[in-house]
Amino acid sequence: MTSCLDAGTIGPVSTAQRTTKQSQTRDRVVDLIEGLGIGSAIPSERQLSVDLGVSRLTLRAALDELVREGLLDRRRGSGTYVREPKIAQELTMTSFSEEMRRRGMRPESKTLSITTALAGAYLGRCLHVSPSEKIVVAKRLRMADEETMAIETLHVPESRVPGLTPKDLDQGSFYELLSERYGITIVGGIQTIEPTVTNEEESDALGVPLHSPAFLFERTTRAETGDIVEFVRSIYRGDRYRLVTELNRRERTGSAPVFQPRDGHPAR
Repeated sequence: MTSCLDAGTIGPVSTAQRTTKQSQTRDRVVDLIEGLGIGSAIPSERQLSVDLGVSRLTLRAALDELVREGLLDRRRGSGTYVREPKIAQELTMTSFSEEMRRRGMRPESKTLSITTALAGAYLGRCLHVSPSEKIVVAKRLRMADEETMAIETLHVPESRVPGLTPKDLDQGSFYELLSERYGITIVGGIQTIEPTVTNEEESDALGVPLHSPAFLFERTTRAETGDIVEFVRSIYRGDRYRLVTELNRRERTGSAPVFQPRDGHPAR
C-alpha cells in the first residue's frame, strides 16, 4: 500500500517530468521556427508530434506557450504561423518615431481625430494648468513597417502648439516638431505602465480581437524650463511588445519607493 508520504511525492515528480518534456519540446520547436521565415506555416500538430516523438498533448502545450510568447500565431481553419518577434521596449525618454527608427523600422502615424476641449479638473492637474485652459486632444494610430503597434491619445495645452494640424502629427516625431517649430525641448518625465486589455474601439483600431492583452502607458513630460508639456495615454499591443529595463544594485540613500494612488482617475 502506498503511504501518505509516497503519495505526496508521486504527483510533483510526474508534473516535473511533464514540464521538462514540454520545455524540451518548446526548445525544439523554437529551433524549427528559427529556420523558417516570418509568416511561414509550421507543420501540422500531427506531423510535429511524429517528427519530435512526443504526444499531441505535450506538443500542444508547448505550442500554446509559444503563442502566448508571441512567437507563433494560430489562425482558425488555416494553421499556425511564425510571427515577427516582439519589439523590446526600453524604458527611456524617446518618442515612438525615434525608437522605431533606432530599430531600423519605418514609423508611421495616422491621426484619427484632433479636437480642442477644456482641461477640466483631472487634465488640469496632470498638465499643471487651469481647468478652464484649452487643451488639444489628438488620437493617433502608431505603426511600424505598416503594422499597427499602438493607439495614442495626446493632450497638450493649445497655447503651446498653436496651429497644430493632423498633417503635422502624421509627418514625424511630435518631440522633433515641438523642438523645431515651437522651441520646446523635452528633457524628462514620469511614465506609468499597467497591464490591461483592449476595449472595442482600441481593438478595431489596432486590428486585434476584443479584450486582447495590452500595455497601458501614461506619461507626463517636462521641458527644459520645468513646465509640463504633455500628458499621453497609449495602448500598446501586448503581442508586439515586451518591456526591457537595465537594473543596477546600489546603496539606498533616500526614502523607500511609495506606491502612488491614481488620484481617483480609473485606468480604463
